[in-house]
Formats: sequence, structure tokens, C-alpha cells
Amino acid sequence: MALSKADAAPTKFADLSSRKIAYRMFGSGTPLVLAVRFRGTLDAWDPLFLDELAKSFTVVIFDYSGLGASSGEPTYLRESLAQDAKDLIDYLGFGKVVIGGWSLGGVVAQVVAAKFPEAVSHAVLIGTAPPGTPQVPSDPLFMRTAMKPQNDLEDEFILFFEPQSGRSTAAAARSHDRLANRKRDRSPTIPESTFMKLLSEAKDRSTIFPDPEGAYMSALATSEIPILVVSGDHDIACPVENWYGLSRKWQSMHLLTTPQSGHAPHHQEPEFVAQAIAAFVASH
Repeated sequence: MALSKADAAPTKFADLSSRKIAYRMFGSGTPLVLAVRFRGTLDAWDPLFLDELAKSFTVVIFDYSGLGASSGEPTYLRESLAQDAKDLIDYLGFGKVVIGGWSLGGVVAQVVAAKFPEAVSHAVLIGTAPPGTPQVPSDPLFMRTAMKPQNDLEDEFILFFEPQSGRSTAAAARSHDRLANRKRDRSPTIPESTFMKLLSEAKDRSTIFPDPEGAYMSALATSEIPILVVSGDHDIACPVENWYGLSRKWQSMHLLTTPQSGHAPHHQEPEFVAQAIAAFVASH
């Protein structure tokens, strides 16, 4: 069986002044740059989701500085991760891009849209949270599971899917197998010592998106950039309920919720979510 576009895409490097950013690029059309989740690397994206996106977009995925296959100083400071995305966009010579992200990457996408609006045509936020302290907190079970040195399929049911739904767990098993398809040129996993150190440096652990001055909330509420939020109906990491009150406040936000699903709706329903993203971008 031939490899998919995502599985076959070679890892390349953006040679920047202070570091090298590992990235893969495939597909054709409007550039779509995707920022990955906490502990994620180039190989954390479901290849079926990426392949479906590649029918409509030139898809770019990348590793943050110092993580995965990228060199440099590792950090999870949101502004630094957003700078990685912007530097890669500039390196590749893109004008405006669709900026997307999953979980922590969704925060990164929001920061890019707020700080560099001239570079962004649309924002796609998957399984993530808005700026500030959430009204509905994450379930402690998520972080306990996420902090394990290694996560197996049973952990993935909890972290990314809906363990009470047979449909969701079956989708989880299929996604798990797809993620294992790529055998060569895989991005190195992030060592436990690294992600635990970076997590310990967080000044505010009450939220995935600290915004003490409310600057990001204000910028995104008034932004003219079309914003699509995609969430599972039972996301224990970033509860969808935190977006409900913003639907009347953010002038350009659209909210899509998938049923019987958790933190990775794009892995549970990869074709549907990819097609929804393509339709959103084409019509806004």
C-alpha cells in the first residue's frame, strides 16, 4: 500500500539564525500552518486528517524550537511558540496563511492571529481554550493521564476521545493505527524530563492560555479574521462550554461541536472536520 501524502512527506528544516525548525509540507492550495499540542511533534497528527486537508490546502506541520526534530532552546511560552510559527511562515515566503492549532497549538494559533493579523486570513482552533481563566476547568483525570511517561491506547481513550462511547473508542483505535503507519523519518518524542521541566516553569497553571491583562481576549473579540472553533462535546481538557459565552462577544467566531467526542475531534472524524475546515475557509 502506498504511503499517504502526510506519511510520505520528508522532514525538512527551516534554517533560521538561531535554530532550525523541522517541518513537513504537502498538498496544494492556500497555505494552512498547523501548531501541535502539548507533548506533540510532527507525528502527533492523524495522517488521514492531514491528507483530507491536503486536498484543499498546502499543509505545513512543524516542531516547536528545541522539541522533536527542531533545534534551539525548548519552551512552552506561548509567545515563543507563536514566533516559531511566524518565522516559519516568513521562511516559506507565504503571504497570508490559515493558522490552525490543536490544544496548546490552538492557543498558539490565537496568539499568531492576535499578534500578526497581517499574516493570517483565517484561524482554526481545535480542542482548545479561549484566553484567560476558564469558567469550566479541565478534569484532573486529563492531566494525571497526560503526565504518564508513555501513553497507550487506553490512555488515548481518556485523553483524546470519549471512553463511554463505543463509536469513539473504535475511532480511537483506527486513529492509533494510522498514527503508527509512518516507520521512517519520525520526529523524536519529547523526553519526560523536558516536558516536566517546561511544565514546572508555568507561572499560571489554572489555564492553558494565561491572559492576565485581557489583551488577547480583547484583540480576538474584535478581530475581523474569521475564526472556526472545533470541539468535542465532552472535551475534558478544554471543555467546549468555555466557548459558549463568547459566541455573542467574538464578532467573527464560528463554533462547531462534534458528538460523543473528546479532545481530538479531528482524529475521531478526520474527514468531516477537514471538509468543514475547507468549507469554512472557502466561504468566509
